[in-house]
Amino acid sequence: MARRPIPGLPTREQILKFIEESPTPVGKREIARAFGLHAQDKIALKALLQQMAGDGELEAGAGKNFHKGGGLPKVTVLRIVEVDEGPVAVPDAWDKGSIPPRVRIVERGKRGALGIGDRVLARIEEAGGGYRAHPMKKLSRSSEFVLGILREDRREERKGGESRMWRLVPVDKRARLEINVSDPGDAAAGDLVLVEPTGRPPRQTARVVEVLGDPFAPRSFSLIAIHAKGIPHRFPDEAIAEAERAAHLALGEREDLRHLQILTIDPADARDHDDAVWAAADDDPANGGGWKAVVAIADVSWFVRPGSALDREAFKRGNSVYFPDRVVPMLPEALSADACSLVANQDRGVLACHLQIAPDGKLLKWRFSRAVIRCVDNIAYEEAQAAIDGTLDSPHTETILRPLWGAWQALAKARAKREPLELDLPERRVELDEQGRIRSVAVRERLDAHRLIEEYMISANVAAAKALEAKRAPCMYRAHEPPSREKLTALKEYLDTFEISFALGQVIKPATFNRLLEQVGDRPEKEQISEQVLRSQTQAYYTPEHLGHFGLSLGSYAHFTSPIRRYSDLVVHRALVRAYKLGEGGLSEDEAARMADTGEHISLTERRAMEAERDTIDRYVAAFLSERVGEVMKTRITGVAGFGFFATVLGIGGDGLVPVSTLGSEYFVYDKALQMLEGSETGTAFTPGMRLDLRLVEANPITGGLRFELPDAEPSEPRGARPRRDRQRPMRSGQRHPGAKRRQR
Repeated sequence: MARRPIPGLPTREQILKFIEESPTPVGKREIARAFGLHAQDKIALKALLQQMAGDGELEAGAGKNFHKGGGLPKVTVLRIVEVDEGPVAVPDAWDKGSIPPRVRIVERGKRGALGIGDRVLARIEEAGGGYRAHPMKKLSRSSEFVLGILREDRREERKGGESRMWRLVPVDKRARLEINVSDPGDAAAGDLVLVEPTGRPPRQTARVVEVLGDPFAPRSFSLIAIHAKGIPHRFPDEAIAEAERAAHLALGEREDLRHLQILTIDPADARDHDDAVWAAADDDPANGGGWKAVVAIADVSWFVRPGSALDREAFKRGNSVYFPDRVVPMLPEALSADACSLVANQDRGVLACHLQIAPDGKLLKWRFSRAVIRCVDNIAYEEAQAAIDGTLDSPHTETILRPLWGAWQALAKARAKREPLELDLPERRVELDEQGRIRSVAVRERLDAHRLIEEYMISANVAAAKALEAKRAPCMYRAHEPPSREKLTALKEYLDTFEISFALGQVIKPATFNRLLEQVGDRPEKEQISEQVLRSQTQAYYTPEHLGHFGLSLGSYAHFTSPIRRYSDLVVHRALVRAYKLGEGGLSEDEAARMADTGEHISLTERRAMEAERDTIDRYVAAFLSERVGEVMKTRITGVAGFGFFATVLGIGGDGLVPVSTLGSEYFVYDKALQMLEGSETGTAFTPGMRLDLRLVEANPITGGLRFELPDAEPSEPRGARPRRDRQRPMRSGQRHPGAKRRQR
């Protein structure tokens, strides 16, 4: 029955219902008026409201208004985080230590008026277990920091002397306006600074809140990305202290696997080691010619417990972020580089995946245990490959590496049978010298050693997902859905320009794209066609829904093998610990209940990290090329638009614009369907995939932007591209560039 603790007062349930149903904010006065309370009741009402707030049933918001505990106030400030299928926002301030709720914005009037990062004051209503928001007012971004370079303007005054004015040039190439800086603090002209804007455009000013140093120093490139993307990079003192305490935890009762000749194979510059592998011929007569293997993964769930300060910070970060000069770890170094890292000759706690592999690579059995291991070595991919190739003497070749290669060859048979998507696209690697300067930008070599570790990790991930399914336990799947009809149609239209057939009516499998690329063969366009196939794929994400992984051609797949650097893997570890009763640190009831929200959050942090890493590489490439401005380089067109086309330097990377205004004096017509810029008089055409020589005229390490022009370009009055329907015959035509195509009409 409803509680009435004091005569005359409404019950807690009545108060909560009134607040929920009220279309306007509710405070003590509104509650008293609604329930007809007299003056003598208001003191008791205040005490009741304080009790409800203490119990977490209510929360006090702005203006002494109340809203349901854990929820949103009736009116609050939201920040837009998505706009693709209509604006989605999160609370601008959220300090509850839980996942901020996502709110669908109901747009009125002009659609598309809100962009990512915009802030709105909105009226909130609950709908279907979630929230909808009706914007009341668009706010300035005054609470958001802006990263840029400080510039100084000196102006002579009429009465003599001079005045000094400061401006911020934002590093974000999408930002077009500079900001007046009223308070530069200790910053000097040319410094990379973080400012806090105040006021509203066009009279917006800012004050410097942090000086980050020389913007052209290589170490600044990753700092720019960290601040621009809002990546948390400083651990709270509480989390650091907790990590240092956790690092000294005893490992507890575990299966002893220290007799195994197990090792890690990682990049030469690896900052942590979270997976070790071992394999041997199976001694089970029922599996003749088969293999047994162990994939041992750092037992992060033992050290990072649900709801702890460490856990809250790891969740907020979602993943580690890797740059050429630094890493922003998900966990403090006391764990990520020490207690949880599987360094050689040290006892380490792991969650071990024991596999039985048939001769044809099929996984026959698997089990999971909490174990203790002692790695015999930490070796690099190149070292493992050289040892197996016979070009390096290694004590591990016959005892450890040869069995690992044998089991991998079996797993490779199963991979070939299921035919996952095979896109062999080059990956750029930035090499730095001891001073942090760029030594080279090259394509990362792909070795069998890379493929071997990849296949062991995939096998363990499959086993983890299937093990949780067998227990009907919650699982954080890595989902990759098939391409949409719209993307397949766009791919077909693109392939038509190369006279490559692609039937839309067929059942689309990963192998469909493999056959397509085989059809392309060694044509010069293979790389850009591979890139277009990649763009046609959906983006993988995390979810508790069992949707399968299209790209890997797998029905059950979860990330299990990198809990030091991915929160998703930590969730899977906890789920296994709970499902198989492996001890402390299992998935909590609260975590299990909000798996969908967790998946959505860590999918967003993953995309944030990818963008930051990509933007940083672009800045390093621009810095590397800045010493070659004026040179003519071999490039390939990567995209075409009405305002020009983009090209990348072969073998190095970077994307630079060739403005249409520099292509000559004739008009160029943009054909969106064919992705082509065509000279209306000469038929000169520029299309994706074309290789041509271009002169580098600008390389900006701060934004990562490049700009090219044709080697024989002549200064001319800027002209934009015209839509095909407005096509007009010009009075004169420009010279045709030798690398451009002349379209056959």
